[in-house]
Amino acid sequence: QVQLVESGGGLVQAGGSLRLSCAASGSISSFSFMGWYRQVSGKQRELVAGITSRGSTNYADSVKGRFVVSRDNGKNTPYLEMNSLKPEDTAVYYCRIVSPPNDYWGQGTQVTVSS
Repeated sequence: QVQLVESGGGLVQAGGSLRLSCAASGSISSFSFMGWYRQVSGKQRELVAGITSRGSTNYADSVKGRFVVSRDNGKNTPYLEMNSLKPEDTAVYYCRIVSPPNDYWGQGTQVTVSS
């Protein structure tokens, strides 16, 4: 069973940047989708940004123009570059890799943006 571990979260001031990474404990030979989700306590987890195996990307409206999702082609893991961060971006961020029939999730990394 592959385990995913996110890194790169932390505390940053509004307007700052962070880069999230997702490490896999084992080999992921192929995937159909990978991406980043976030969740605020008491609210539903939401998709922030994702990328398909064909390279198509999609973003939540709230992060378009500020966040960029990319992948490590050799490891099939995602990155999330977050710029112009806002206090409302504060959440726990999770990486997800769909490698059928498996659907892997990380444990999350906290991102806190201070005003």
